[in-house]
Amino acid sequence: MSPVEYRGKKPKLERPSWIKVAVPGDDSLKRVGELMSKGGLHTVCQEAHCPNIYECWQRGTATFLILGEVCTRKCGFCAVSKGSPTPVDPDEPGELAEAAARLDLKHVVITSVDRDDLPDGGAGQFAKTLEALREKLPSATTEVLVPDFRPDPVLGLEIVLNANPTIFSHNVETVRRLYPAARPGSNYDHSVSLLASAAEKIGGDRVKSSLILGLGEQEDEVKETIQDLFNAGSRRINLGQYLAPSDRHIPVKRYWSPEEFNALGDFARGLGFIKVESAPLVRSSYHAAV
Repeated sequence: MSPVEYRGKKPKLERPSWIKVAVPGDDSLKRVGELMSKGGLHTVCQEAHCPNIYECWQRGTATFLILGEVCTRKCGFCAVSKGSPTPVDPDEPGELAEAAARLDLKHVVITSVDRDDLPDGGAGQFAKTLEALREKLPSATTEVLVPDFRPDPVLGLEIVLNANPTIFSHNVETVRRLYPAARPGSNYDHSVSLLASAAEKIGGDRVKSSLILGLGEQEDEVKETIQDLFNAGSRRINLGQYLAPSDRHIPVKRYWSPEEFNALGDFARGLGFIKVESAPLVRSSYHAAV
């Protein structure tokens, strides 16, 4: 693949032919988008420019972004806005549950921006949202994709797990070596430890993490990270290709081929992961339904 130029004169790799996004022929995207706008709700599908937004919404799965749309950290790969967050909205859990019920969702994923300004890291809002969902849409399975709950991860984890999500997920995102550059304010060992604590409490079959590839990692580092996640007790993993949201984000250093993703998926399954999604367009909530 030949490098091309883009704004800022930084080298940018040409996107390969296998990075293709299917567009639906129905009005599912418009219908969900209008409902989110009316309720003042956000989905990470929209905020993070997810390439699978059409497929997941057609399948009855959506990933809601709670606690506002402004993050307190500045990860160099993420499309979500950074800055000073808004106050916690007490009506958000009920409005989200109402929207999920109107859409008749089968699986609801709840995630959030990092909220380092809150004592519980936002865990209480996750718990309230799970409770509201059980009341409004008891047939749906649920998944929480949580931040690391600093400054008090023990408290945050306890609050969320007591609310009994079907799946607990926390993304390590990248390999240990790249954390300082890609995830300033986060810590690799802390993230792995959070997953280990969750697996100890609810069982690894309900614990999940994800990696994005293309930030400059090497194959042996990726395998080491997959092994770390398995050793921590996680038994679900997603691997996907990083796609820079804009010229202001970390540029893609490498496009991993579908064959390489297949091989990494086989490696994870060989270790004993029970659910593996590994392909260029896979994201953390891809095929999330249990």
